[in-house]
Amino acid sequence: MPRIFLDVAVGGALSGMMSKLKPFLALCSFQRLVAGLVFIPLMAYSFAPFQDMTLSFSQRLLFWSGVMLLALAVTWASGKLVRDWLERSRVLIRDFVFALLILTLFAPSLWALTWIVFALNGLMAPGLLVIAPYGILFAAGLLLVRQSDQSAIPQENPKPRLCKRLPATFTGQIFRLTSRDHHVDVVTSEGLFSIRSRFGDAIAEMDSVTGHCTHRSHWVVDAAIAGSGKENGKTYLRLRNGDQVPVSRKYKPMLEAAGVL
Repeated sequence: MPRIFLDVAVGGALSGMMSKLKPFLALCSFQRLVAGLVFIPLMAYSFAPFQDMTLSFSQRLLFWSGVMLLALAVTWASGKLVRDWLERSRVLIRDFVFALLILTLFAPSLWALTWIVFALNGLMAPGLLVIAPYGILFAAGLLLVRQSDQSAIPQENPKPRLCKRLPATFTGQIFRLTSRDHHVDVVTSEGLFSIRSRFGDAIAEMDSVTGHCTHRSHWVVDAAIAGSGKENGKTYLRLRNGDQVPVSRKYKPMLEAAGVL
């Protein structure tokens, strides 16, 4: 029994750690990894970090590898701070704060990295004023890369207004709505949430999502439908989470016309 508990605890810890690292690992795409394996040694072979400093190839390789890792870390940290703090702010404000964070974090971090690399090799590290222009140059490059990446990513559909009624930590998908007395049950990928609302109002707040009524008390998201079937002569829709939602005679022709059935 203790071994089982240990395995469960270790598995849960690893799962939690991977979920936290997922946004950072998303930055490490295959193309970036290949570019890093080729670009970093090339820079180490061709360029010394600073014009008045002479380092061996291994020292330059260590420095430029550290710079690339630092750039990824600063970009990820700045993006996370902007998303967490300014999610509902205007795009111009988010971009301005992101640029400010990049400039504020990267230059001092680059100086710290330089001091460590040079100190480990018994060399005198350049001062912060010498490194600052390089930090600003790299930061500008990070901003340009981010803008290029954002323009290449297709824009996702906005979340429906109903999500504002759910817990602030909700990031899942809504599968269906069910009317119950003066409440509406919202069935999601993260479980069931009950809100006090009229059924019609709840459906109206799913404005950015395509769905259909299957019954006077049921509304389903089209993307959540996995199939349909019959049981005891009654038609139902089968959802991706395994739920079976009844289809009434009133709504069946409309669902057939829409291609849902």
